[in-house]
Amino acid sequence: MRRLTIGALACALALGACTKVGDQTAGGTTAPNAGTVPGELRVAVQREPNSLNPILSAFTIEGFVNRLSFDNLIEVAGDGKTLVPDLATDVPTTQNGGISKDGLTITYHLRHGVKWQDGVPFTSKDVKFSWQAMVNPNNNVNTTVGYADIKSVDTPSDDVVVFHLKQKFAPFVNTIFAESDNPICIVPEHILGKFHDLNRIPFNEQPIGTGPFKVARWVRGDHIELVANPDYWRGAPKLKSIIVRMIPDENTEMNALRSHDVDFMLEPSPNLYTTLKTMPGVKVVLDRSPQALWMLMNTTRPPLNDVQVRRAIAYAIDKAALVDKFTGGSASIAWSDQPAYSWAYNPHVTQYPYSAAKAKQLLEQDGWTPGADGIMRKGGKPLSLQVSYNSENATRRLAAVEIQSNLHDAGIDVQVKSYPGNLFFATYGQGGILSTAKYDLAVSGWVAGIDPDDHSLYACDQTPPTGTNYTHYCSKEMDADQRAALASYDEGPRKAAYDKIQELIASDQPTDYLWFAVFPQAINPAFQGFDPNPINESWNAWQWSI
Repeated sequence: MRRLTIGALACALALGACTKVGDQTAGGTTAPNAGTVPGELRVAVQREPNSLNPILSAFTIEGFVNRLSFDNLIEVAGDGKTLVPDLATDVPTTQNGGISKDGLTITYHLRHGVKWQDGVPFTSKDVKFSWQAMVNPNNNVNTTVGYADIKSVDTPSDDVVVFHLKQKFAPFVNTIFAESDNPICIVPEHILGKFHDLNRIPFNEQPIGTGPFKVARWVRGDHIELVANPDYWRGAPKLKSIIVRMIPDENTEMNALRSHDVDFMLEPSPNLYTTLKTMPGVKVVLDRSPQALWMLMNTTRPPLNDVQVRRAIAYAIDKAALVDKFTGGSASIAWSDQPAYSWAYNPHVTQYPYSAAKAKQLLEQDGWTPGADGIMRKGGKPLSLQVSYNSENATRRLAAVEIQSNLHDAGIDVQVKSYPGNLFFATYGQGGILSTAKYDLAVSGWVAGIDPDDHSLYACDQTPPTGTNYTHYCSKEMDADQRAALASYDEGPRKAAYDKIQELIASDQPTDYLWFAVFPQAINPAFQGFDPNPINESWNAWQWSI
């Protein structure tokens, strides 16, 4: 679904491209390699995947596991900006002819000698089928952004695939079977082509990919065991196996890391940074990612369909306190959906500095009056809302409770409700809380990808199941600006469009961006080769060792 800083971490705010803004290892008496199992990496994750089929991927843990077993056409290096050919041999550009002059034809040349883990050769037919699976309405995909813009796909040879677009789609190369928006890997046509849909098939638990590790078994509710693929096209991985353990409590995860029962705590909450950086025998890699903590506002539900109420809520939230209390200094306040280091960032959008008085003033101007209990009322009904979050994430739990207190001070009654992450973030077809809009306010996170494209979040035609416009926000002006942003492959016109888009988001407040954080990835110092890119930590897993 799938991430700068003040004080010692201020370099994370710089415009440079380094993903890792610092590595720290705490001192102490614990031997760094105590408990390490040579050749076996043990990873702790908070949530269990719903599926191991990349086509059905919806949140970051699924993406992490997918990239252990599958490949993309294009990936992003650890520096956070360099596009790297994966199953493709080069990155299509207008300069090398991969993108046609009219911007409507994108050609990829594919690698020779790549095989699926069952020994069948990988070909262009697999790429075409993967696209067909993404746009198949019978499949519970999370979004068809970019894929629905493809008119047809040609496979003139086994090692060439040609995409023909309905209209220009500027982030195509960054998005389609790559690592922006909702990263999706290539799946095998020879195994999946016979199915009417891919929602409930054995492959989803025992997948076959082209990647460096094979899924050996999935013990539901406990762990996923992967073993090295000796025939991986880049060469045999350095690790013999990876064990992905589901530990739905972050304190338990930290204890396992401290005792070296696990070697890697994936994406800890920012509020754990202070503890992790002083934990003996633990190395912290600060992983910058375009991930924001945001609060979604369901614009289909009164009174959140009233922009004045949404603006009042924005004024009522003390973002500075949230950052200070819950990120350990590893975040910066967000006023926009683009991070400050992005070329698309607009520093001049409307801001909502914390003021309970201003929030009350806006509500009173909108016809709300305070009752004897201090809660605003209109037509005799109290202004009462529910704020939701995924239960495994300690930071979001703390943020939700703090927001509850902030809003109460502004005369808004708020109840807090939690859901398990695999339900909270599930796709529309899987009945997800966000995707089916079963919420009022929701504290969540979003990894934007390396391209600033955000139309799947805000375009009128991108409400689930088509896209990830979970707020159901719709604006003709927004749609026009999004079309302009997607119609050019040049940054200049796109930057002008994204300036307007950010201004609209700030004005209309379908989402209130709270902070941009750095993930304090916590690892065993014996874990070598860890080089996370901004979107996915496992992109170079074949180089890992321990």
